[in-house]
Amino acid sequence: MGIHKGTKLTDNPKDFMLRVRLDQETLEQLDKCCEAEQLSRSEIVRKGIKEQHGRIKK
Repeated sequence: MGIHKGTKLTDNPKDFMLRVRLDQETLEQLDKCCEAEQLSRSEIVRKGIKEQHGRIKK
């Protein structure tokens, strides 16, 4: 049984795309984080934003 048209795929769709420019060192740091956490670049960036947002809300 496959996914049917109109099936809700996620409770939190990712409708927006962010494009950023990184230097080589920052990209390597990002990739090391991805490898260590076994997460995608996007997931690491979202996690970082949540951490920073939590810090400023205190």
